[in-house]
Amino acid sequence: MPALGREGNVGDAYVEEHKTVQRNLALQREWYGEPLGDRVRRLVVAFDVSQAQLAEVLGISAPMLSQVMSGRRAKIGNPAVLARMVMLERRVLTPDVAAGDKEALRRALEEVRNSRPKVGRETLPVDEGNHDDAALATLRRHARHDELLAAADLLSARFPRLSRFLRRAARDE
Repeated sequence: MPALGREGNVGDAYVEEHKTVQRNLALQREWYGEPLGDRVRRLVVAFDVSQAQLAEVLGISAPMLSQVMSGRRAKIGNPAVLARMVMLERRVLTPDVAAGDKEALRRALEEVRNSRPKVGRETLPVDEGNHDDAALATLRRHARHDELLAAADLLSARFPRLSRFLRRAARDE
């Protein structure tokens, strides 16, 4: 068998890295519901921060966050970092943050940065299926039909999936 030249080694390394990234992205979909890069990019946009600033809020190094986002690493090893990411995702749903209020964005980032979340049996929810019905019912309990539609209109450009969900809550009332 002929020895591979320098180009062959580089090509082989590229193929192996590509396989690793694809495997890691598949694992992220399985573990987190979608690739972490997608979730992180939404937070960067929603909070109008850089990836490095978001990493600092989450309590992870910027290079580590980059590796997780790109799929070079499969998981976030520190449960508190994942908990902070979920906290930020939930804050995006609050009206003042969703509206892009600069002070609300700053306050939410600061509160999450300073948080010390605990992850344990009682605090880590286990997803046992689709909870759309419960979420829709909760939205209907807390907002009128016209409020749900107004919120959907407000969010449609930046958060189309959330906007559709709010419209669904208003429609099914």
